[in-house]
Amino acid sequence: MTSAGMIMVIATVTVIHMITTMNTRMARMSTPTPMIMIMIMTTSMTKIAAMITAMTTIMAIHMIMITRTAMRTRTNMTETAGLPLLVWLSPSFPVGAFAYSHGLEWAVEAGDISNAATCEAWISDLLVHGSGYNDAIIMAAAYRAVTIRDRAALGEVAELAVAMQPSSERHLEAIAQGNAFFTAARAAWEVPSLAFLKSAWDGDVAYPVAVGALSAGHDIPLSTTLDAFILAFSATLVSAAVRLGPIGQTDAQRILAALMPTIRKIAKRASDSTLDDLGSAAFRSDLASLRHETQYTRLFRS
Repeated sequence: MTSAGMIMVIATVTVIHMITTMNTRMARMSTPTPMIMIMIMTTSMTKIAAMITAMTTIMAIHMIMITRTAMRTRTNMTETAGLPLLVWLSPSFPVGAFAYSHGLEWAVEAGDISNAATCEAWISDLLVHGSGYNDAIIMAAAYRAVTIRDRAALGEVAELAVAMQPSSERHLEAIAQGNAFFTAARAAWEVPSLAFLKSAWDGDVAYPVAVGALSAGHDIPLSTTLDAFILAFSATLVSAAVRLGPIGQTDAQRILAALMPTIRKIAKRASDSTLDDLGSAAFRSDLASLRHETQYTRLFRS
């Protein structure tokens, strides 16, 4: 029996005892006057009401304590569960993210990105209308397919993620990072979901698919994974802009702070999306990735 159930039993027994006592007192009087009867009943009912109020208060406090304990437990589980993401999506994880600018290098060369405002606008457009949003959808689809053990769906999303890249350099960026992430994850963070991914798709693994499969395998919530993944995507582009010169370190932090509402919004949209929601209107970014292939001087591979 739960503690709340025991409280109810005690309250019921107490009330019955009070009623019995009242009846006994009245029975002992040969001819109780109406006034005495009213006084006895009033006293007993007052005690009963006080007891019910006390028991109700105790039960309410008990339920609040249970609710707060459950909330703390869920919060602690979520906070702890997301900890590996700090490792997987950090610059130190061996995927070579520092070598790619996602076409941003050409945008700087062409003058599209020349300061903090234009850099923030460029990245924001990618998140809302372009590859940032599409990668989030892909990652979420891979995560769900692993979670429900749908091999056909996982193979479909893995193939689509490789095929949908708009240029050879973006294709290289997706699969080079994805394959590197997959290799490092199997070496240090092995879970059955990675073997399941390979059984569903034996080709190159795109980066968002690899991240989604690993996160699902470690039971990290999808919402937490999406927040971290989109933030890492944004931070990589901001870091590239710093190395290319149009913004400094302080501007970089301001841009990331300003992008936080957009990152949360896109993460929420992606969590509710399907592959039918894929699409891009960030044409200037796609053109940048194409033109970067023949750019005369460059620091980045894309």
